[in-house]
Amino acid sequence: MTARAGVPAGYVALEDGGTRGALLAALEQPLRAALAGGTFYAYAEGHAQKRALEGRAIAYAVALPSCAARVVVRHSRHGGMLAPLTGDRFLGETRAPRELAIAIALTERGVPTPEVVAYATYAAGAFRRRADVVTREVPRSRDLAAALAESDAGARAEGVEAAGRLLATLAAASVYHPDLNLKNILLSRTDQGGTKAYLLDVDRVRFHPQAERARVSEWNIARLVRSGDKWRKLHGLAFGADTVRALRAAMEAP
Repeated sequence: MTARAGVPAGYVALEDGGTRGALLAALEQPLRAALAGGTFYAYAEGHAQKRALEGRAIAYAVALPSCAARVVVRHSRHGGMLAPLTGDRFLGETRAPRELAIAIALTERGVPTPEVVAYATYAAGAFRRRADVVTREVPRSRDLAAALAESDAGARAEGVEAAGRLLATLAAASVYHPDLNLKNILLSRTDQGGTKAYLLDVDRVRFHPQAERARVSEWNIARLVRSGDKWRKLHGLAFGADTVRALRAAMEAP
């Protein structure tokens, strides 16, 4: 694979026939080894010790070849009404380069999000491409929906508090996530025994002027409440007025 220009600092660009992308320089060799079978997703799907993660499509948590680093490999797919028609094919370079750029920008603004260690796009017909995105695995983690399904009220409260702190961080950075929902807030147990929330699926995130922070904050919580209401109606999840009050209290805590 040869390098090409136009990737963020700390990353190595690559091109190999119809495959293009970017690799974190610190993990370049194991990432290249994972691509030897054709695609990142094919490597992960065929891994003997993969762990399946449910979402819009199945993602896999795996170890990289000859390396202690663990990653999550996700194959990009369209959502919404056009998904049955467009599937996993995107016009141009797909959303993967944007996801990498946004993840870096969020980290620079203090918003926790899993590190994107690589992406690769693959030719899929005229002007269309498929894409895989590889992020560093967040250990001891589960999404907010899973936390709210816990029978332990204390565990549910801790998850809500962590989500509220993440919402406060988004507001401080004036960041709006137009698809914020219970599945794309990831909760992880810290080494100190607390809970930290991470933002997922960031390719559509928007950065607004600081003057719009209050509006952005309300937009984000409205999106999350809509998702919580949907989960309550469809799955009987414990998400109600008390949950919203706890989210707002955590957002306003010093």
